[in-house]
Amino acid sequence: MADQKTNVMRMLEQKKIRYMPHEYPHGDTAVDGATVAGLIGKPPESVFKTLVARGASKSIYVFVIPVLRELDLKRAAKAVGEKSMEMVHVSEINALTGYVRGGCSPVGMKKQYRTVLDRSALERETIVVSAGKIGSQVELSPADLMALVRAAAADITKE
Repeated sequence: MADQKTNVMRMLEQKKIRYMPHEYPHGDTAVDGATVAGLIGKPPESVFKTLVARGASKSIYVFVIPVLRELDLKRAAKAVGEKSMEMVHVSEINALTGYVRGGCSPVGMKKQYRTVLDRSALERETIVVSAGKIGSQVELSPADLMALVRAAAADITKE
């Protein structure tokens, strides 16, 4: 397992944050979050995806939401004080974050962007997010994740 450690795992260890690694079989492409939840044996409500968006001001934001939910762009914009919000194009993900689509983690991006965690995460003891590569996830407390990436919590998903 030691040679399978991702930079996300190393960062969590460096900050003395407890986490549980989860690996799942995969090809070269990302699978949807519900499939990931099934592969690692976790309920989909506890598995979160990391989305990158751009506000009207051209600032970049990170939103962490349950895999079965959809980001509400209006709510997301309101949560960060923007007039509007749009998802960044998949082709920009790597340049902005250092991660590939399907392996994007809120931890350890090239730059620390303003991050918002869906408020539903606060109802859970632990949540699962990407460990920074396809096939690898980490489970940790939402409070620890929020403290590490200086995230706020808000209702940012569609009803």
